[in-house]
Amino acid sequence: MRLALYAAVLVAGFLVASLLAFWLAVRPPRLAVPLAPRDFGLAVEDVTIMTDDGLKLAAWLVPRPGAPAVILLHGYPADKADMLPIAAGLAPRFTVLLLDQRYFGRSEGRLTTLGFRERRDLGRAVDFLAARGFGPVGVFGFSLGGAVALLAAAEDPRIRAAAAYAPFADLTLLGHELYAWLWLLKYPLVGMTRVWARLFLGHDITRPAPVEAAARLAVPVLLIASREDEQIAFAHAERLRAALAANPRAEFLFLAYGRHGALPPDFEARLARFFLLYVK
Repeated sequence: MRLALYAAVLVAGFLVASLLAFWLAVRPPRLAVPLAPRDFGLAVEDVTIMTDDGLKLAAWLVPRPGAPAVILLHGYPADKADMLPIAAGLAPRFTVLLLDQRYFGRSEGRLTTLGFRERRDLGRAVDFLAARGFGPVGVFGFSLGGAVALLAAAEDPRIRAAAAYAPFADLTLLGHELYAWLWLLKYPLVGMTRVWARLFLGHDITRPAPVEAAARLAVPVLLIASREDEQIAFAHAERLRAALAANPRAEFLFLAYGRHGALPPDFEARLARFFLLYVK
């Protein structure tokens, strides 16, 4: 009887821990980036984009009539201001839209779905640009934003090219890496987060995985990753490179040095050349 009680307590404790892990993943503390458009000489228009489920997403539009458009997606748990240095590098040649993904920045949403619903949100951003007469469209995303860019580009033919810096290849793999210190317990813990997602969100938000989307991509892709990335292991880039092997217009910029998000000196120029070549 006592053993059964101990077992019940351990199971209950594990379930509570797994629920807490899930909740912290989808409701992380938000990082407000202390940058403003004026710091980069950018004149922006504050715009709002509506999602399929009725949320208002905040965005900055830097219009350039007659030019192709690039949507910039920030990482987790930052906001659109983190993309301002890249926006400044692209603005002389492109219309640029910087989007606060759901839950982050000034956008609505009680949680992030780590790419599952965000890929549809990106489609609504493309709709917005089309309604304003801007296009064709390319997308650049960092980290979570890069994963969203790959997921959406595999489903939306209006996205002419996608660039992703340090995207995760698979949320399940990322979870196993994050909880590696738990040894074998990492597997049921990550498995339970998928159960909680189905229960609270109605879907397994780990599917489709960006690596699965990458295997279906025919549009040009620029994948950027650092071998020293301390948050998204380089193994994710290797998986994505393998998935993109059949895409003749896939390009790879793998950095020997640099922490998560560190940019090489010529990065904005390289990104501009990529989009100028394919988004027209």
